[in-house]
Formats: sequence, structure tokens, C-alpha cells
Amino acid sequence: MLAITLGLVIGSFVIIVTTAPVLDAWRNLFHSWGGPGHAVKTTFDYVGAAYRDMFTGAVIDPNSLWHSISTGQDWTSTLTPISETLTYATPLTIASIGVGITFQTGLFNIGANGQAIIGGIAGVAVGSSLHLPTIILVPITLLAGVLGGVLTGALPGFLKSFTGAHEVIVTLMFNYVANLILLFTLLSTPLQQPGQGNDISRNLLPSALLSPLFGTASGLRVNWGVFIAAGVVVVAWWFLERSSLGFEFRVSGANPYAARVSGINPKKITILAFLISGGLAGLAGITEVAGTTHFIDGGFLVGSAGIGFTAITVSLLGRNRPVGIMWGALLFAALGVGGRSMQASTGIPLDLATVIQYSIVLFIATPVMVQEIFRIRSRATSGLQLASQGWNT
Repeated sequence: MLAITLGLVIGSFVIIVTTAPVLDAWRNLFHSWGGPGHAVKTTFDYVGAAYRDMFTGAVIDPNSLWHSISTGQDWTSTLTPISETLTYATPLTIASIGVGITFQTGLFNIGANGQAIIGGIAGVAVGSSLHLPTIILVPITLLAGVLGGVLTGALPGFLKSFTGAHEVIVTLMFNYVANLILLFTLLSTPLQQPGQGNDISRNLLPSALLSPLFGTASGLRVNWGVFIAAGVVVVAWWFLERSSLGFEFRVSGANPYAARVSGINPKKITILAFLISGGLAGLAGITEVAGTTHFIDGGFLVGSAGIGFTAITVSLLGRNRPVGIMWGALLFAALGVGGRSMQASTGIPLDLATVIQYSIVLFIATPVMVQEIFRIRSRATSGLQLASQGWNT
């Protein structure tokens, strides 16, 4: 919470130094007796409006909520902000937990985005081709996405285990390979939408979709994928904290030498970690498609839209623990969704949300700095230990 507070303070400073009316107010500070008061009021007005619009655009507008409760109307507009936040956070949570599992094992999976792309391709190939009932086709489509991610994750896992190839280089470079596979699939295979010359896939069949929770007529995009993400959080927590294999994962990440001495096979752990991480990334990719877009195109998860890259940050923000990752994903989703609302209402650029996001990550990553800023002396030793031991502690 202190890191979030510091991130918001930095965001406020950015608003002040980039907003013309605020700068004008401070520039004219001594032009009149009321100059200081006007400058302070203008500053608080703009900063308050920015954060108010960010909150109401990502969570809920209290006035709109009261109107809907008192009249029973306009529930769609009232619930749209929280619906969009949950929609964006769903695949991000799944992918981030996959990345966090490799981090817990002392490995670095920088290729979650490519694994999510391959998972999306595999899921679309199945979900757009098989005419089966929803109760059968949805699980098969999701399983296809998982298998696509597993196969993609297996490559760096085996290369790391048997050749010593560095997983950061292998996983990072395979993101580019996945992007090219995506373009080839959409332009040179039957997966391309019939009669279409652009890089667009066939649509998923209606029986393969993750339906909106409140029905299509509601206009709210939040879908059954939120329960998949919640299930992943619970299973991942149990796996890491209660299972013997999860214990081996954590021991391997905390002290590889002790893990080898105790009889833990490092090759097995490396391969399994990448298989699980890749499978979760693939599940995130197909969940994104089945829940929101319903097809893939040449820009699917490419560039700034790539949840696999954001997942690295979210995983670190959540200390690589499933529950912490879930809250980190919700925070990042809220800042992203609220930032767009803030830009539309106040004209303050969406980049401010990115500044806040990564400022928070910076302070999360340096707990000793936060303790020094807030003069938290009682936990200085534990904070120093955490900073020196790394993310897996």
C-alpha cells in the first residue's frame, strides 16, 4: 500500500509538470494576493479530477451506482468499468501466474507472450472447426490452447536442461518466431477467414465461446473466464504451498545447490516448470480469444498488447505468489482501464497510468527505499534481507 501511495504521488507530480493550467497557476504565484491559493486549488482540482476519473472509469461511479439502485435503470453503464477491469485482468492473471511459477523455480520465462500466441492459434484451430455442444467444445478449445502453450514451453525447457542454453535468450527470441508463425497461419493456411485477404482468422463457433456472465444483451464483456482465472489462482496456490512437487520448485529456486544435494532432479524441475508455465500462458491466450475477441489477427498480443510481457511485471509485483499476482493483475487492469477513461475526460495522456504502474513496481522492488522514506525502522532488517535475497523469498 505504501508503494502504491508513492506511485500515486509520482503520478501527481507528472500531472502538475505536464498540465498547462496548473503550470500557469504556479507561474503566476506572486502576481496577486490570491495567487498561492489559486495555484494550490488548481493543482488539487486537476490531480483530483484525474484520479477520480481513473477510479470511476475502472471500478465504479458512486453517483451512477446510487442512480441505478434508486431507479433500477442504467445498470449496464454503472457496471461497465468494473466489467472491463475484470475482463482485462482475467488472461493477465493466468499468464502472470505461469511466469511466477518459473520465477519461483529460479528460472526466467520471457516467452509467455509467444506461448500465449501459439495457444490462441491452437485454440482457434479447434474452436472454429469442431461442431460440438458447448459443454464439450469449450473444454476442448481451452485444452487445445493449453497444449499449444505446453509445446511452446517445452522447447526452452529441454534446451535449458540438456544443452545449457540460457532460457532468457531462447524464450525471448521465440516470441519473434511465434509472431511469424501467427502471420503464416493467418495468411497461408485454412485458418484464414474464407474470402478474406487480410491476416484474420475464422471466428470461433458460438459453442466454443466463454459467454458473458450477464448475457450478451447486457452489454457487459466480463465472461466465464473470470472463474477460470480464479481456479488457476487456487490450484497454483495449492500446488506451490501444499504439494511435494511445488515444494521442490520452491527449493530449487531458493537454493539450487541444496536442492541438488537433497536429491531433487534439476532437469526434471526445469522441464516441468516450463511445461506448466507455457500451458498457463497458452490458456491465457485462448481465454482472451474465447472471452472477448472471438478471432485472432496479425496483431494478436503483438507489441504493447502483449499480456505476456506485462505478466512479467505483474508477477514481480505479486512476489511470484498466486494471490499477490491476482491483486497485481487487478491493479494493472484498473490502471489501464481507468487511464483510458481519465484521458477521455480530462485530456491527461494515458501514459500517466503507465508511469504510475511502473513507479509502483519500482517501489515494490526496493522495499528498503520505501522503509527509509516512511521511516519504518522495525522491519529494516527483514527488508534488507528481502532486497538481497531476491524475488523468490
